[in-house]
Amino acid sequence: MTDANNTLDNSQLPDAEQLLHILATKLKSLLKPNTALVGIHSGGVWIMQRLLVLLEDVIQLHQIEHGTLDVSFYRDDYAQRGLKAENRPSQIPFDVENKHIILIDDVFYTGRTTRAAMNELFDYGRPASITLIALINRGGRELPIAPQIVAADLPLNTSQRLQLTQSADGSLALDLTPQHNSARP
Repeated sequence: MTDANNTLDNSQLPDAEQLLHILATKLKSLLKPNTALVGIHSGGVWIMQRLLVLLEDVIQLHQIEHGTLDVSFYRDDYAQRGLKAENRPSQIPFDVENKHIILIDDVFYTGRTTRAAMNELFDYGRPASITLIALINRGGRELPIAPQIVAADLPLNTSQRLQLTQSADGSLALDLTPQHNSARP
């Protein structure tokens, strides 16, 4: 974790589009038969949608299925956070049982979103394995959960909030803002 003297600003953030290509390169070797991609709403879904295009040949070759999760109801801080205005239903249109799941998130922070996603996945069946990939690992892990693949490690001060944004043309960008409350993503 960075201290107050090492606080970053938006001009120091890496390019999200470049990170996406790094992530695609690292992910390619994991795409095998009996594998499925699952994006966590909303940034993880945006990343997954782009990866489906970037890795189209290998995804078609191995018939990689994909789905989405909205973990709002599975979070341990649901009572504090409540429902977001943009809540979307989870869509897992394949059998999770014995499938190798690649769980995709945008920014890994405490591990609580990942824990919630795994709890929800197990409601669909028992996967053979779950591999977590994230665009950014910002540090601050609170649970014994960590991404196996990241495009970049970017330690941030706890007073900062890193968010992935998507423009109308589908391009991705990172935005850094002050953390206004104690609830973490």
